Amino acid sequence: MEEIVRADALPRVHIALDYFDASLNRIGAWVTGARSTLKAVLSALLEPRERLRTVEKEGDFFSRLAILEEARVLPLGAVWDYYCLTAGVPTGDDWIAEVRCYETEILSKRK
Repeated sequence: MEEIVRADALPRVHIALDYFDASLNRIGAWVTGARSTLKAVLSALLEPRERLRTVEKEGDFFSRLAILEEARVLPLGAVWDYYCLTAGVPTGDDWIAEVRCYETEILSKRK
């Protein structure tokens, strides 16, 4: 995701998800993977790209390394939770209960 965002290629890239694990509920696996993918995109979008581009153009590779290291502790969790709240979906691990509810109320009734 970092490479897609760094190349300003999000509008040109199609991201597909494919999950298969017979030991897991496919809905739970899909939701986990989709959320993980969105978090990876968000993390890449939070990266200070312009600052990185500036120091890279200046040949200041130490600063680039240090900025990338500092970016690892950016408040991804807080931004993710805000995104979830504004989208009307559960935050933290509350979404697990939603998947369990779907399994019980919908999937269990399928033949």
